Amino acid sequence: MAQVTKTGFVFLFDRQTGEPLFPIENRPVPASDVPGELASPTQPFPIKPPPFCRQSVVEADLTDISPQAHDEALKQFCRYRSGPAFTPPSTNGTVIVPGFHGGATWSGASFDPETAILYVNANNQPNVTHLVEHDQADREPFVPTGYFRFLDKDGYPAIKPPWGVLNAIDLNKGEILWQVPLGEYPELTARGIPQTGTETFGGTIVTAGGLVFIGSSKDEKFHAFDKSSGKLLWQFKLDAGGYATPCTYMVKGRQYVVIAVGGGGKLGTKSGDSYVAFAFP
Repeated sequence: MAQVTKTGFVFLFDRQTGEPLFPIENRPVPASDVPGELASPTQPFPIKPPPFCRQSVVEADLTDISPQAHDEALKQFCRYRSGPAFTPPSTNGTVIVPGFHGGATWSGASFDPETAILYVNANNQPNVTHLVEHDQADREPFVPTGYFRFLDKDGYPAIKPPWGVLNAIDLNKGEILWQVPLGEYPELTARGIPQTGTETFGGTIVTAGGLVFIGSSKDEKFHAFDKSSGKLLWQFKLDAGGYATPCTYMVKGRQYVVIAVGGGGKLGTKSGDSYVAFAFP
């Protein structure tokens, strides 16, 4: 059994006994600095596979897509608390990575039983969590102010790309086989900035024919990747974002791949109301 998490881990267990297939360590994590709050001193970390998304932010990780963006991100960063994974929220704001929308989201992962490769898309979108004092008589004397993204002055994530990735993970070896950016911002590509990936919502399917299909990216494209190498083989611009997990089926010997094209939602792109199907002639 493989469980992907929003903190960017894959936990692997024997389906019959529940025993971990790779060791899991309880490691020390940062303490809370909020008065009266006692955070857990440890969290479980699988030894293998390695995390499939970013786990922390230091100054060297701040965006470099332009000097202006970096300077603005640094100015913000110096005001906040930051650190390794599981650094608790604070009253002056804590940079949370992977963030509330990542690594893995509700869409989960897909699995190739022939190769024991797991495919999962992940977000590297940091958030900033502020705590403020509440009614001291309340059982929660500090409350969060909301879900704020850590962005540069132009609205892009304030850390270095890639901001969205597609991962192939070898579950037999506990290793990441390949990782590629998923999605792009056309305006950044036009500036000569290498593909950044975007925040993504919607999962993968992998086919016996050797393809990984996924929409999910903010650029509203539907993609087909080579399952062995991660090479992008084909993509199609949808009428709206394909923020869903596709499906595939066969009718009279012809195979179809279908995705719901609803758009909108957390990525804030235009809405759609269709299903789009693809097939070879």
